[in-house]
Amino acid sequence: MIHLLTTTILTLSILTNSALAQTPAAEKPKDHIILCLGDSLTEGYGVPIEKSWPSLLQEHLKKQNVKVLNSGISGATSASGPSRLKWHLKSPEKPDIMILALGANDGLRGQPVAAMKENLSKTIIMAKDAGIRPVLAGMRIPPNYGQVYADSFEKVFIDLAKEHSITLIPFLLDGVAAQKDLNLPDGIHPNPKGYEIVIKNVLKVVEPMLKGK
Repeated sequence: MIHLLTTTILTLSILTNSALAQTPAAEKPKDHIILCLGDSLTEGYGVPIEKSWPSLLQEHLKKQNVKVLNSGISGATSASGPSRLKWHLKSPEKPDIMILALGANDGLRGQPVAAMKENLSKTIIMAKDAGIRPVLAGMRIPPNYGQVYADSFEKVFIDLAKEHSITLIPFLLDGVAAQKDLNLPDGIHPNPKGYEIVIKNVLKVVEPMLKGK
């Protein structure tokens, strides 16, 4: 009887240890989760997903404990910002840094810059209230939309960065816009070579943030 009881306990012990060994270890919490909230320029329209700038950002930060979320949606305007951020705030993977890259479609559609500014401002305030550090990606539109409109459009991003005391990427497509060899045939979206430059514009701002500067 004693022998049987000992054998049973030993068997249960072996089975328990085996089950524990097969249970995957809990993943270490990320030091940073970066949300890239944008439109087709963020989504990576027309290029393989691994060539989009959020994917390149993840690749550049692969040695750090950082996760990058690509929330780019083609055709999205600044009006989508608040609701989309609200959705991400409900996720278990709540970001602590947000790169807000919306507004390009507002400009291409000739929408009022005042409305765009209000939408972006709401998104920024929501992020800050949730403890997220916002980074605003500056945008520009071609002067053929009218120089007055183009100037006021660009100024929105500069003013928002000052008003909310947040970090600004002066122009997300700096060095890429209007460069035929760096864009798709539509002349609007970067090709893989173009995104290699875009990611440099992003890293100039993001890397110092991750280092606490």
